[in-house]
Amino acid sequence: MNDIDAILLNFSPASLTVLNAILAIVMFSVALDLKLGDFGRLMRAPKPVLTGLISQFLVLPALTFLLIVVVEPRASIALGLILVAACPGGNISNFITHRAGGNAALSVSLTGFATVGAILFTPLNIAFWGGMYGPSSEILKTIKIDPAQIALTVTLMLILPLIVGIALNTRRPDIADRIRRPMQNLSMLIFLAFIVLALAANWAFFLGYAHYVALLVVVHNALALAGGYASATIARLSDFDRRCITIETGIQNSGLGLVLIFGFFGGLGGMAVVAAFWGIWHAISGIALARLMSRTEAAR
Repeated sequence: MNDIDAILLNFSPASLTVLNAILAIVMFSVALDLKLGDFGRLMRAPKPVLTGLISQFLVLPALTFLLIVVVEPRASIALGLILVAACPGGNISNFITHRAGGNAALSVSLTGFATVGAILFTPLNIAFWGGMYGPSSEILKTIKIDPAQIALTVTLMLILPLIVGIALNTRRPDIADRIRRPMQNLSMLIFLAFIVLALAANWAFFLGYAHYVALLVVVHNALALAGGYASATIARLSDFDRRCITIETGIQNSGLGLVLIFGFFGGLGGMAVVAAFWGIWHAISGIALARLMSRTEAAR
């Protein structure tokens, strides 16, 4: 294998700005399903939310590190797996949870809570778990990540649109109802189109290196889904909530991962391939799992 740790992808600052804007629009469209009262109700019955957050920010990163210790991948690939595991749940998790017959309201709320939690837990998990694996810790030493800068990026790109969307749905639900579905459909189409164009600009690189990470990403995603299922089972949640937490843990915000990779790691090859392949595979596995789950009605 050529040195994948040293390869940088073709991704301009303008492209990064566009990706930031797209993810902000996607987050805004998700927030149109939320009201402040949703958070209040969940705070009064916090067990499913706490289980989901523990699964995403503690269980998945720990399982990721165990996988890395066993497989011992190249440094940039390991760091890519850690970074994806450190991101909050992906926005398509809400759609997939609904298709699976799981608790879609919990899914949307978990996306909101995890997005807020990402301000603290995403940089901490990257620094902690990345520093525990020798090869990736060497990359972190040269990069010198500023956790405050990552927190600021997450705030501007995810938290601000979340607040605006919740405020609009709370104060003007008539407008939110009118634009919700068009915004959600449009935002996902724009995001998918951007990913396709970004892949096209680096197609030769992905063709040359995707097979090095494909199996690893498939196993990692399976671990994420299993970790979510196990966490919800140990917490004795209903099947309705368990389906949600399984999918929330297995569907990661790889778009945010790409923003962090290009914004803080200079588009490091192994990391970018992992995040890009995750973005494709988790949608495939999530939809397939949802179809399987939907064959039986979830007990509530």
